[in-house]
Amino acid sequence: MRTRNRAVVAAMCAGLAATLAACGGGGGEKDPDAGTNGVGKLPATKIESKARQAATSANSVRLSGNLVTRGATYKLNMRLNADGGTGQVSTQGSSFELLRVGKELYLKADAGFWSHDESHGGEGDGSDGDGGGAGGAAGKLDNKYVKVPSGDPSYQRLSGFTDMKLLLDGLLGLHGKITTGDHGQVDGVRTITISAGKAGEGGSLDVSLEGRPYPLRLQRAGGAGVIRLADWNEGFKITAPEKGHVLDYGQQIPETP
Repeated sequence: MRTRNRAVVAAMCAGLAATLAACGGGGGEKDPDAGTNGVGKLPATKIESKARQAATSANSVRLSGNLVTRGATYKLNMRLNADGGTGQVSTQGSSFELLRVGKELYLKADAGFWSHDESHGGEGDGSDGDGGGAGGAAGKLDNKYVKVPSGDPSYQRLSGFTDMKLLLDGLLGLHGKITTGDHGQVDGVRTITISAGKAGEGGSLDVSLEGRPYPLRLQRAGGAGVIRLADWNEGFKITAPEKGHVLDYGQQIPETP
């Protein structure tokens, strides 16, 4: 009798286990891609391709973090769109704001930023003509927008920080064989990580699993900085500063960091 009862119980348990398995129960692991855009199930190269497509088709983005280039580290907090960009750049103890509207580039900084030109015999701000040397010029330029001449050596480098297409093209590349990593989150948004090279030495990218597969965080190859990308397609308007807030330094601004 006991043997028969045991057989009945065993059969009931087997039936229950089969039912739970069919319904996804039984304590199995939750599918990390459930309810996502499905990108996490794709091969790593496809994930990278979709992230690039999403980024290049966007109209605007906020880019922030640290960027190491040519031996210098820049801390960026920029809002960018097809018309230009605006935001703050810090490096080597200096901090300044950049604003580009079309081809017109403006730089704004405090007097301390400009005063490093004193030893080079600055020419003044070019708008007043009352002298005072470079020290006087630094005071006049304090927290004013200075238009950067297109022929100035600094124009190309500084405008690069305000160019959405240029920055994204240069930043989003991974170097080496790409593999899929872990699921995670960036600022509360579910993500999938893809990495390049051994142990991610070729860079890694966290791609959104919610909505469009935008890249949300980039760790550049060789430890060349970590960049966050947010506010995708949250449009904003860039306008030139009022004329009363713009000064003309002259034919060439001091060498910037």
